[in-house]
Amino acid sequence: MRKRFKVLLAVLSLLVLSACAGSPAPDAAREAVVLGFSQLGAESSWRIANTASVKAAAEEYGFGLMAENANQKQEKQIDAIRSFIAYRVDVIAFSPIVETGWDNVLAEARQAKIPVILVDRMIDSPDESLYTAFVGADFYAEGRRAGEYLLRKADAIHAEHLRVAELCGTPESTPMRDRQRGFLDVVEKDDRIEILESLNGDFLRSKGEECMKTLLEKYGVGGIDVIYSHNDSMTLGALDVLEQSGAAPGRDILMITVDGEKEAVDALKAGKINCVVQCTPDLGKDLMELVRGLKEGREIPRITHPQEGVFCDFDDLTDPSVEGF
Repeated sequence: MRKRFKVLLAVLSLLVLSACAGSPAPDAAREAVVLGFSQLGAESSWRIANTASVKAAAEEYGFGLMAENANQKQEKQIDAIRSFIAYRVDVIAFSPIVETGWDNVLAEARQAKIPVILVDRMIDSPDESLYTAFVGADFYAEGRRAGEYLLRKADAIHAEHLRVAELCGTPESTPMRDRQRGFLDVVEKDDRIEILESLNGDFLRSKGEECMKTLLEKYGVGGIDVIYSHNDSMTLGALDVLEQSGAAPGRDILMITVDGEKEAVDALKAGKINCVVQCTPDLGKDLMELVRGLKEGREIPRITHPQEGVFCDFDDLTDPSVEGF
């Protein structure tokens, strides 16, 4: 009997040591809170910083985190959400690649009584009960800020006519739709502004390069006065092409961008970009506050927007507060 007891004790000890050494983070925090998070990809510095923010905040709050990268594929996000449901996480959060096509999988989460928080991007569904909250930028306001800067700049340089080319983000995504709509709602009221063309750059630097090459072939440097780009990655790709062509971005062509990456802010300080509309990737703490509120049974806000602003060539760019992420 004593020998069997010793053997059992040894086995239990090994199991405890094994659990401490090799269990994934969500298991270790299972009795606390486990968040399933599906990121849409790693296509830009903004997206990478956003993922890092979520991971750091989860660790700070002591939450278990199951994080999946969809690599720009909606079917991978749907699979990830279903894996979170099967695991029985406490909360699901995800950044939807596009706005549509989520009804079935989110209905499955609702049936499993797992609340869903949208991060950075919205969905388009007639059933608003499919998600509990949204945390992310006000993309429409960002578009308006870009338009307001352009009109202010037009006044400052006494422009009579400005021809604008738009580099758009992923089609059917919330930031693409709202950044375009906000911008147009401001500038279309001004007869000085002409929208030449809107091209799909899919938020990618490589596609920003392709779009800029297409525009230069069609209009030449002298036929474009303004580039309005929906994110820094596309803008930086466009800058590469413009500089290779011998143009002086920021002077020959006004450059307006959205995000606030360090490389873009540095280009602003160098005079190659004229306006950077901020879109912070640091959503992790706001997300964890919502998760904590849900687990404590508190009512949480339906919409949470971070504080954001604008850096531009009207500012004192030597101010230490003018910095990118």
